Amino acid sequence: MIRRIGLVLTGAALGAATVIAVADPGALLPMSAKAASSDTYRQLNLFGDVFERVKDDYVEAPNEQELIANAINGMLSSLDPHSSYMPPDDFRDMQVQTRGEFGGLGIEVTMEGEFIKVVTPIDDTPAFEAGVLAGDLITHLDGEDVAGLTLAEAVEKMRGPVNTDIVITVRREGSDEPIDITITRDIVRIQSVKWEEIGDDIGYIRISQFNERTFDGVRKALREISADVSDDQLKGYVIDLRNNPGGLLDQAISVSDAFLDRGEIVSTRGREEDETQRYSARAGDLTNGKPVIILINGGSASASEIVAGALQDHRRATIVGTQSFGKGSVQTIIPLGSNGAIRLTTARYYTPAGRSIQAKGIEPDVEVIQPLPEELRGKVEARGEASLRGHLTSEDGEDGERTGSFAYVPRERDDDEQLKYAFELLRGIKVNKVFPPNPNEGIPN
Repeated sequence: MIRRIGLVLTGAALGAATVIAVADPGALLPMSAKAASSDTYRQLNLFGDVFERVKDDYVEAPNEQELIANAINGMLSSLDPHSSYMPPDDFRDMQVQTRGEFGGLGIEVTMEGEFIKVVTPIDDTPAFEAGVLAGDLITHLDGEDVAGLTLAEAVEKMRGPVNTDIVITVRREGSDEPIDITITRDIVRIQSVKWEEIGDDIGYIRISQFNERTFDGVRKALREISADVSDDQLKGYVIDLRNNPGGLLDQAISVSDAFLDRGEIVSTRGREEDETQRYSARAGDLTNGKPVIILINGGSASASEIVAGALQDHRRATIVGTQSFGKGSVQTIIPLGSNGAIRLTTARYYTPAGRSIQAKGIEPDVEVIQPLPEELRGKVEARGEASLRGHLTSEDGEDGERTGSFAYVPRERDDDEQLKYAFELLRGIKVNKVFPPNPNEGIPN
């Protein structure tokens, strides 16, 4: 389980953020009752008997609410890595995350052994500015050992009022001594889209996640770049989706639509044939047909793969980088009133050409491998959906699955081989037969 630290606690699915569609609060109940057999009810009676035995006879009085929550979560997490139960606090925190604003430190963490491991500091947040790095192991909070704490307990200790300080002690690869880092809590606003003009001829747009503000950010970026760079000078756009774990389905559709005039963007297919939904582009390419290059890597998942797959199938963009994560499933958030919500995998999504990305990912048109620095070689491994325990298998079976690729992106632009390759393609310094793509070779619209 990965947690995002703030005054509120936000959960994310293992390895990738979920693509979210909010369902009718009561939608699950009639289906469950209708599908249940007499044998199922006998098993539910068994659960009740075990619960009563634990409640009455366990050596210490258990927390009954926690027992029920853990039982529900155990049932859901046994389905796949992205289905889970969200208690009321976690559900509220998830809603805050999708709005793109919350309070706290600005780090995503997970449990590793008895310590808390930093998955990533979020750009331009208190933790990022204080120098917290991905891979840091948090051993102490304000001098208190985190050993023996659960992830939720550690997160609770990292919460606190805005403008208050916390000292985290970390172990860092390559450092012999523990490092104390003081972080001042603040409101964390996730700017999911950043952009700039490179030279006077390229628009660079970085999308870090898909929250409620993402499409508005992309639209603003395209307007400002086109206003600052004359049409005859602008050679095209680089859309950087590397290490973007995904987010909201509707935002992925809207971002894809920004670059398309027509045609299907994505379809979702549930268990039954009549549950298929198709989403299509509306007229109006916001780039006026300028060339587009999309960067992906092993950290590009879910909504990122929807965008990359749609523009690749329509031959609207050239995909550069390495194999994406391979999260091709849709999670529906089903509210349960005052009891929180469940995140349930309800469908797979497919690219316009009918490709399922589940456990396979998007293969780039041009593979550009980013070299790992010496200190990371042999210490990190390529991971993807196919490496997650209990994942939904590919429709082609295990033989069709891919393991993803590395998710390393250097901080210094001069060391970023994938980004440099994209710039050189747009400027004609490098030539490749797949760029610019021929839209006539894409799927029929």
